[in-house]
Amino acid sequence: MSVLITSEVLGEHPLLTSISTDLKISTTWVRGGDGLVGFGEYKRFEVKGKNRFKEANNWWQKQLSAFTINNNVHGIGTGPILFTSFAFDPEDLSVLIIPKIVIGQKSGKSWITWIGEGKQPKISKIINSPSSGSITWENNSIDEQKWQSQISKAVTAIRNGRLEKVVLARDLTATSSTDININNLLQRLEIDYPSTWVFLVDDLVGATPELLVRLSKSMITSRVLAGTIQKTGHEDRDLALAASLAKSSKDLEEHEYAVKSVADALAPFCSSTNVPESPFVLHLSNVMHLATDVTGVLTDSAKKTDIFTLIENLHPSAAVCGTPTEDAKKLIKELEQLNRDRYAGPVGWIDANGDGEIAIALRCGILGNNNKTIRIFAGCGIVAGSDPVTEYAESQAKLMPMRTALETL
Repeated sequence: MSVLITSEVLGEHPLLTSISTDLKISTTWVRGGDGLVGFGEYKRFEVKGKNRFKEANNWWQKQLSAFTINNNVHGIGTGPILFTSFAFDPEDLSVLIIPKIVIGQKSGKSWITWIGEGKQPKISKIINSPSSGSITWENNSIDEQKWQSQISKAVTAIRNGRLEKVVLARDLTATSSTDININNLLQRLEIDYPSTWVFLVDDLVGATPELLVRLSKSMITSRVLAGTIQKTGHEDRDLALAASLAKSSKDLEEHEYAVKSVADALAPFCSSTNVPESPFVLHLSNVMHLATDVTGVLTDSAKKTDIFTLIENLHPSAAVCGTPTEDAKKLIKELEQLNRDRYAGPVGWIDANGDGEIAIALRCGILGNNNKTIRIFAGCGIVAGSDPVTEYAESQAKLMPMRTALETL
């Protein structure tokens, strides 16, 4: 039995700040006012294990085969949409969701996609979203001194030649006196960090600046970030800090490993790739990163490479794991002493044509206890020149987007 999927053009409906249906927001992907917001769940799929990307693809293709698609909008991100949130470790649970309703916007054009034989769902403005309560914080897995000790051990391993780079993460848990208002949190993140991808998939919520892969027809883009410095809020001082970041041997070394891991992973699938010789400095509200946009064109072959294959070969990149990958994974398990869950895993969306955007789940948290708690994460890339005190300060800066958003709801 086929299931009808319909996409129709809408009028102006700014995402996150003015849309509502009878269903709860279940999935979100918004950047600079454009993106996709899903309501309700039509179907979900949970998967883990070494074949999770292939199994996820097979499940999505099976769902698509049962759809009759009536798409009057056309273009990337229209028609049925799959939202994905993969765990960092294959042995942890990954989640895929097909929403019942998706509202999209791109370059001033808005559309709505819904599942079923019924008429177009009604949408309205969000009114009087209740505020969240007071927030208290606690270290979840490890305290400051112990985490800095882990960094020292990692530096020693690198200097002894065991590996070249490793990324170590830490976490904090926030407890709210009332339910955390997800709509307000998403809106706050979009306002404060408009150049990031604001996402929500199955209680994983955040604002990430790092794009793992965008596939648009045969064009591939991956934004690599590695190397960070905290902003002061003073323009002249921050410009000087940006210049020092661009010249920092430690940060350039860390960045080089991350770019190479992405370029090497994409090369077998591309007829051509472009890797800029030098990174640019990406300015966010609270930090600056060294950034490189790696691009490529998929090889024109009879068997087209799908986006799930690209994700599988890109994850985990050196930006969230290290170099060499397997050595870094082993050291993370030895030192980190926390379960990353879906933090630092691939998160994003895929449409019926196989196009989509998948980021790395950074600057994020996982809601729990009926939205009364949220566990937030930050990680730092460690190389031979890393200093534990400096890395701890960097991790604090990376926790700030979620901390500030939660504390100002």
